[in-house]
Amino acid sequence: MHKFILLTLCLYVFSLHSLANDVSQMIKNADAYRLDTDFSKVVALVKLYRNEVLDKTRQYNVYTRPERESLVVFKSPVEAGQKMLMLDNNYWLVMPKSRRPIRITPMQKLLGEASVGDISTLTWSEDYSATLTGHEALTINGQSVQTNLLSLKSVTQGASYGRIELWLAAKTDFPLKAELYLRSGKLAKQALFEQGEREGRLRVVSMTLLDKIQPTKKTVIEYQQITPHQLADKFYIPAFLTRNALSEL
Repeated sequence: MHKFILLTLCLYVFSLHSLANDVSQMIKNADAYRLDTDFSKVVALVKLYRNEVLDKTRQYNVYTRPERESLVVFKSPVEAGQKMLMLDNNYWLVMPKSRRPIRITPMQKLLGEASVGDISTLTWSEDYSATLTGHEALTINGQSVQTNLLSLKSVTQGASYGRIELWLAAKTDFPLKAELYLRSGKLAKQALFEQGEREGRLRVVSMTLLDKIQPTKKTVIEYQQITPHQLADKFYIPAFLTRNALSEL
């Protein structure tokens, strides 16, 4: 009898471990649809809508590398010269005429018309722990799609959101929808992901953010280009950014 109980417990622990591994792989697969190289340059066009009418457009070049490090270069004329550097849980905003980089908080990088925290392609598998909480059918373009519903909780101080509810296509782990919650527990945005092809492979080509705090606002982020690109270490030093315009990036 004791051997039977011990065997049952071992099988239960093994099944939990296997499920955790499966969920971990789901998140990594979902990340790969958005950004599939460690060192990359992402050209993002951001369209800002108010009451479903296009209000403004902005362009950003985002340079990413491992260890949760990224540099965002603001390319639109009205924001020319601005940069944001993110190194793990530390963030700096560099303004064109400022002699020093400005330290900002994780919350501050979510502010503004186009949240740099959303543009900088946060990595779910690095910033969050995930659990499988259910299975649901979503209607996508008039078709019913079976999904796995995952609950993500932030494990880093710099994660853009405290909690994320994420729906992945059951067959492919492609991200379909996400609800993004602030650390206060308030629902901030709903994200919808559009699939398309890039270099012959299925990828997220755009993300629509529906503002749940200011419902008249909507943001569409189009990932126009994602290419392997490795910047020199100097570009990840705050003091260097204040002394150089980086117009070539």
